[in-house]
Amino acid sequence: MSKKITPTPPEQRTQEYWKILNTIFDPEVGMGIVDLGLVYNIEIKNTTAMVTMTFTSMGCPFGASLIEQVKEEMAKLPKIKKVTVDLVWNPMWTIDMMDPDARAMLPI
Repeated sequence: MSKKITPTPPEQRTQEYWKILNTIFDPEVGMGIVDLGLVYNIEIKNTTAMVTMTFTSMGCPFGASLIEQVKEEMAKLPKIKKVTVDLVWNPMWTIDMMDPDARAMLPI
């Protein structure tokens, strides 16, 4: 049984790396992956950054590219020597995962 992932609430995303990852845009939506709600958690232990994230769908055609960009951007941080990305499907992404301000900009 896998552990339940609880996404980090927006008010707790104060570290610079959240802003850095939000510069990575999902090409289908044209929005930063943090605002979109794709990045659930970031944990830094010693010199390793562990990013837990998802995609809007399992068949995301840009998934591999997004993971590579996350690794590249996190590796630019001082003291980070290794970056791992844990791709999860629980909880599944929904529009409710988006930052409320970002969601308000969508024509829905």
